[in-house]
Amino acid sequence: MAGHSKWANIQHRKGRQDKLRAKAFSKLSKEITIAAKLGGGDPDGNPRLRLAIKNARGESMPKDNINRAITKGAGGEGEAYDEMRYEGFGPGGIGVIVEVSTDNKNRAAMEVRTAFAKNGGNLGETGSVSFMFDSVGEIKYSAETTDEETMFEAALEAGADDVVSDEGQHIIYCAREEMIDVAAALEEKFGEAKAANLIWKPQNLIELDVKSAGTLLKMLEVLEDCDDVQNVYANFDISDEVMAALDE
Repeated sequence: MAGHSKWANIQHRKGRQDKLRAKAFSKLSKEITIAAKLGGGDPDGNPRLRLAIKNARGESMPKDNINRAITKGAGGEGEAYDEMRYEGFGPGGIGVIVEVSTDNKNRAAMEVRTAFAKNGGNLGETGSVSFMFDSVGEIKYSAETTDEETMFEAALEAGADDVVSDEGQHIIYCAREEMIDVAAALEEKFGEAKAANLIWKPQNLIELDVKSAGTLLKMLEVLEDCDDVQNVYANFDISDEVMAALDE
């Protein structure tokens, strides 16, 4: 399981749902505002905005919140955000990519650097970690949408590269430049997806012991709690046995 997906599951397992929901709404609103500010408020002519709205709906974000974020960006009221990527290493040699949208680059850099330094990690240069990941499109449908075989066949026909299904969802991976077309083809067949994003997908996962896993999860939690951080990706795996030990 990809590190960022594993991390999302762990967060829910640790009972942080309310906090996560509020944080998700804040990130989604920011993305909608940035997309509308950069490309205009018409989703039909702004693919980034269209995806941002899709993801907000997938998280059950109220329509009024979505419309306010669009109006804020399209009306030029939104802050001027800089989008940056930080790369570094966490405990156990785990590669970590942090995507940031901020109106204060110095603040963001300090927060990210501190999160790494205080939790057994260290920041690297741009490119020091990203070569271990693939930048791809990721589309998610709930498991109830259809069975695994039907989703696999439909996704490949739509131009996707791979499908990973479990008891909770179907995750479709495709080339980043094909994501809009793949998402549109799947939407015609299955309806709107839960989410569609450009992500950093780990090429290989590193399994962690109890000590490294505990420290890494603390670092990821600190990063996720930073207001400027939009996304965090890491190439880790934690076994059920290690997770059980951490829960004790």
